[in-house]
Amino acid sequence: MSDRDIKTGRREFLRMGLAGLAGAALAPSILSAQDKTAAAEGAAAATERKFIYRTLGRTGLRMPIVSIGAQAQDPVIFKAALDAGLTHFDTAENYGRGQHETMIGEVVKGRPRDSFVITTKVYQPLDQKTGFFRSNVTAEGFISVFEGSLKRLGLDYVDILEMHAVSKREAVLFEPVLSALDKLKKEGKTRAIGVSVHTNEPEVIDAVVESGILDVVLTSYNFRQPHLAAVQASIDRAAKAGIGIVAMKTQAGVFWDKERKNQINMKAALKWALSNENIHTAIPGFTTFEQMNEDISVMEDLALTDAEKKDLQLGMLKGLEGLYCSQCRRCVDQCANHIDIPSVMRSFMYAYGYRNLAQAKDTIRPVLDEGVPCADCAACSVKCTMGFDVRNRVCDIARIGQVPDDFLA
Repeated sequence: MSDRDIKTGRREFLRMGLAGLAGAALAPSILSAQDKTAAAEGAAAATERKFIYRTLGRTGLRMPIVSIGAQAQDPVIFKAALDAGLTHFDTAENYGRGQHETMIGEVVKGRPRDSFVITTKVYQPLDQKTGFFRSNVTAEGFISVFEGSLKRLGLDYVDILEMHAVSKREAVLFEPVLSALDKLKKEGKTRAIGVSVHTNEPEVIDAVVESGILDVVLTSYNFRQPHLAAVQASIDRAAKAGIGIVAMKTQAGVFWDKERKNQINMKAALKWALSNENIHTAIPGFTTFEQMNEDISVMEDLALTDAEKKDLQLGMLKGLEGLYCSQCRRCVDQCANHIDIPSVMRSFMYAYGYRNLAQAKDTIRPVLDEGVPCADCAACSVKCTMGFDVRNRVCDIARIGQVPDDFLA
């Protein structure tokens, strides 16, 4: 076998088989530098396909309908995605306690500034019971956190800056944070401003329109949302008002089961979301080169085949609950201890669906800080909208609190 055949074989193995190796959060780190280079080159060469572009509302930012989500932990995958033609990165100051922004900063370093688009998000403390910002949240504090993001990214400005994970109209319209966002936009430190929302999406999206100054909303949107009609109606209203719509959680948890034996048809799920033309781009969290190429291939034809439509019903036909939590928050009032169950369920999904253990621990950290009393309950009073065994899942994922942070980094 010639050297060329060996190199080609390695590339094909990495491109087609890395899903098995890199499904876990730490797996990409086991590749040699030579293999990583070969994989990146192969991935870029394999993605010479038709791209569909949409404009992100009134921001004027034009980008492929597939963007780069935050699940990947290896910069080689991000570089390959950028080289393949994906231009929009999504990150946040609290992803990996800032390490994710640092990684993206290294990926884009030295590239023309107009060749990529970066969204980052700033989280400020919220009262989990009311959804309101805590009284100590200030414009100055928000700006200070964002300045740290710019340093980690190595940039003078970002393209989109969002207040992170809001769930109530009152939070969207909270004057100190709105004034901070407006100030940063006027100073040229961000080109557009917005919010991200995991729960109570219709109320939050409508409030973005009401604000009069916000430009973008990053929202959960997938085929499993029980309140889908209301979400779609709010998205339609926002798009007509010029708001840029970015979809997340499009893959609905990735698997139908924690054992990862029944995977959701990822291509079909992404097609479903992007078939709504008011979704200007989506941020699927690919973690392997194979997944990246599959996500890009969605743009070749957004029409769902009959087989794909059937696949999207597969888990429900099998009676599987899935890993995606609709974040309806009805469970919180039912819980005797008022645990922030939605955050716990997101953590469960990140761990078992995405194998992103660092993000799973970061998500559940505030809950763990307050203690998890589920083990002391004789019976669980929560009746989950999605059918989850809440007590079992809370006790299961709470074990991640025993794992040192540096082991997950």
